[in-house]
Amino acid sequence: MAKSIIVAIDEYEKASFDRILGALNPNLCMVKIGSVSFNSLGHNTIYSAAKRGFDIFLDLKLHDIPNTVKKSIEGLATLPINMLTVHISGGKLMMESAMEALKGTNIKVFGVTALTSLSDLDTNQIYQRTVTNQVNAMLDIAEEAKIDGVVCSPHELELVTARESLLSVTPGIRLLDVNDDQSRVMTPKQAIDLGSNHIVIGRPITSAEDVSEALNKIHQSIN
Repeated sequence: MAKSIIVAIDEYEKASFDRILGALNPNLCMVKIGSVSFNSLGHNTIYSAAKRGFDIFLDLKLHDIPNTVKKSIEGLATLPINMLTVHISGGKLMMESAMEALKGTNIKVFGVTALTSLSDLDTNQIYQRTVTNQVNAMLDIAEEAKIDGVVCSPHELELVTARESLLSVTPGIRLLDVNDDQSRVMTPKQAIDLGSNHIVIGRPITSAEDVSEALNKIHQSIN
């Protein structure tokens, strides 16, 4: 599971999902299947990606009472996935339950620190602290729960790399400055140079005129 690039396929139409998946190279990237595709198209998205040889990051950001999360993950663990996500704000016990559900498997648990769409204004309103302080607090809990890694924006990577026990998945990756729903963004090369283990890239690849070429260019830029 050494691939740095994770391509996010957020499609609710099967034809679009299959078109993008078919244009990607499993030797160059993993694929992220989140709530958009999973909820619309179901388990077939996982099996289709696995059949083509992709490592799979199932990004459902589970957040519920510990027993519900544990049972949910016990069901998901039967799928051919490599990584999944929970919200760290669900608490230490919830994350420990997630890890317990995956005992005996090779599936890794990554905890979401703060959504990359949130700015300091948002986190001050929601959590009464800055993004940096919120992420640091979530990292403390992640380490206590002994999960495998965290999801954070590239702007918080230095906080993660200071904690040797945690791997990092980094969304909010853009090729240039754009006005969209992400607040804390960075280029692929910048994020890798800061120590990200996996960078998540969606629209810059999946919305490109040539999906395969877009993936190849990004792969070359970070290698």
